[in-house]
Amino acid sequence: MRTVGVEEELLLVDAESGRPLSVAARTLRFAAEAAEPVDATSDDVPGGSLEHELQQQQVETDTVPHTDMAALGDGVRAWRDHAITAARRAGARVIASGTSPLPVGAAVVGKPRYLQMVEHFGLTTSEQLTGACHVHVSVESDDEGIGVLDRIRGWLPQLLALSANSPFWRGEDTKYASFRSQAIVRWPTAGPTETFGTAERYHELVASMIASGAILDEGMIYFDARLSHHYPTVEIRVADVCPDAADTVLIAALCRGLVDTAAAAWRAEDEPTPLAVSMLRLMSWQAGRYGIEGDLIDPRTLKPRPAREIVGDLVDHVRDALRENGDEAFVEEQIERIFARGNGAMRQRAMLEKTGQLSDVVAELARVTAGLDD
Repeated sequence: MRTVGVEEELLLVDAESGRPLSVAARTLRFAAEAAEPVDATSDDVPGGSLEHELQQQQVETDTVPHTDMAALGDGVRAWRDHAITAARRAGARVIASGTSPLPVGAAVVGKPRYLQMVEHFGLTTSEQLTGACHVHVSVESDDEGIGVLDRIRGWLPQLLALSANSPFWRGEDTKYASFRSQAIVRWPTAGPTETFGTAERYHELVASMIASGAILDEGMIYFDARLSHHYPTVEIRVADVCPDAADTVLIAALCRGLVDTAAAAWRAEDEPTPLAVSMLRLMSWQAGRYGIEGDLIDPRTLKPRPAREIVGDLVDHVRDALRENGDEAFVEEQIERIFARGNGAMRQRAMLEKTGQLSDVVAELARVTAGLDD
């Protein structure tokens, strides 16, 4: 059974105002003084960490790989709790949101690489305070990984729609369910990709992109899904970070189902569905704009259909893998929950409609992030 690990980018905010706070260094210092979660790494197991991200108002968690989704959920919650406890000592709360609901100024971490990014990319770097969920699914080889990447492209927008959790930007409603998905495409390597065919072609493209001088290094390959340059995994990067940890596990289970299904098709030498990158961009835009409240674009017919139907098609597409992994019942139940109570964007907007205060939206995000919403 394939292992799955999750990275979550979390925001640090003022407990009273809800505005992002530049206390990542203090938070990580306090975290280092505390006992690490049971999910912490060992010498022979990757992942298991709480680290800096680009901005001083955020941190990133990284679980160890798991085969069991319940154990993965425990790991996600343990690292959130670890970050929350340390942030509290630093005078902050932690929220899982794709963007900050309230305005925020630039505060890039002073690492040489990040400062070089500021010089090279300017405002794109300075304004890049976003929260994503990156899912790592193990693969046997780079060749299998490319076989997977070529065959999951049309299903990634559905993951974005389910996870969409960034409706506000600089204190305003963007009209998007995921404005993070708009902010991220300002980077020159972000978004969907063409099919590669072989691992050799993939690595040649990455090498050419770096050699062009337009990006700094391999870490700046921001494809919606890529081969990890750290782990023997496919890294699926399209989702917003979810406020509810159970939604994070749902995204992870669907990602593993997609990888299993695509790998089987690759082994059977089934050709990938021919989808133009321009069409994939349109599909992702639709998912980011409407989330699960409108139509999504069917990856097979390229026609609009209700989101509930397209998500159902995704589940049917990976159903055999879900069943084999023991994830089918959980995935179906969690999807029903999302459509019943809304994804993150819908819940954020509902709180704003209820109170009229974005600070209340942040407070609710902090509660859900901490698992206190039940």
